[in-house]
Amino acid sequence: MAAGREIKKKIGSVQNTQKVTSAMQMVAASKMRRTQDRMLEARPYASRIREVIGHLANASAEYRHPSMHTREVGRIGYIVVSTDKGQCGGLNANLFRALLKDVDAWRSKGAQSELVLIGLKAQAFFRSVGGNVRASISGVGEQPSVETLVGGVKVVIDAFNAGELDRLDLISNTFVNTMTQRPQIRQLLPLKPEELEGGGALWDYIYEPDARELIDGIVRRYINSQVYGAVVENTACEQAARMIAMKNATDSAADIIEELTLLYNNARQASITQEIAEIVGGAAAL
Repeated sequence: MAAGREIKKKIGSVQNTQKVTSAMQMVAASKMRRTQDRMLEARPYASRIREVIGHLANASAEYRHPSMHTREVGRIGYIVVSTDKGQCGGLNANLFRALLKDVDAWRSKGAQSELVLIGLKAQAFFRSVGGNVRASISGVGEQPSVETLVGGVKVVIDAFNAGELDRLDLISNTFVNTMTQRPQIRQLLPLKPEELEGGGALWDYIYEPDARELIDGIVRRYINSQVYGAVVENTACEQAARMIAMKNATDSAADIIEELTLLYNNARQASITQEIAEIVGGAAAL
C-alpha cells in the first residue's frame, strides 16, 4: 500500500495549496472592491481638470504653451504602469506585449523611446530585455498617493518641455469588468485638444501672474492626475486579475484532488483485492 500512501500525501499537499489559493481569492475580491471605490473617487477631479485643460488648449490666447505644440516625433517617452506583485495572471505580460509592439512601430519610423517605470514587474522585465529607463518608481502599494508619483512624472515633463522628448504616452491596464482588463496607450503630451473636454467653444483668459506659469502648473497637475488615475485603475485590475487567477488555481486544485482521490481508491481497491486473493490462495493450499 506504499503507492496509496504516496497518493494520499499528494492529496494532502494539493488540499493545503487549495486552501491558500482560496484565501488569496477572497482577499483579492475584498481588495478589488476597495480599489474600485478609489478608482471612482479619483475620476471627478481628473474629469474636471481635463475640462479646464480642454478650455486652455482651445483658447484663443496669444501664448501657446509648449505642451500644446505638436512636433515631429524623434524621441518618445512612455510612463509604464505595472504591478509590484505577481500572481495576477497575464496582466503584466499583456501590458508589456502591447508596449513593445508600440515601441517597435515607432522605431520603424525612426523614433527612439525612453521609459518611466512604475512597479517592480516593469523594472524586472526591462532589466531582462533592456531599455532606456529615465526613472523608476516602486512600492506604490494598494493605496497609491500622488506624492509618490510626482518625482518620476516630473522627469519626463521637464524633458518634454526642454525638447528632449517630442511625445509622452501613458500605458496601463484599464478596468473593463471583473473578468476583463485591457492594456491601453494614451497620449499625454502634446495635448490633443480634440480629445479633451471643453473644445466646443473658444475661451479667452486673463492670466495672473502670467500664462506660462499658470498653464505649466495646470498641465503638471493634469499629467499627475492622469498618472494617478491610471495607477489606481491598474491596482483594481491587479486585484481582479489575481482573484480570477486564484479562482482558476482553486478550481484546478479541486480537479487534481478528484483525480488523485479516484486513483487512491483504485489503488486501495487493488490492494484489498490482492490481499483477499492471497488469503484465498493460502486457504486453498491448506
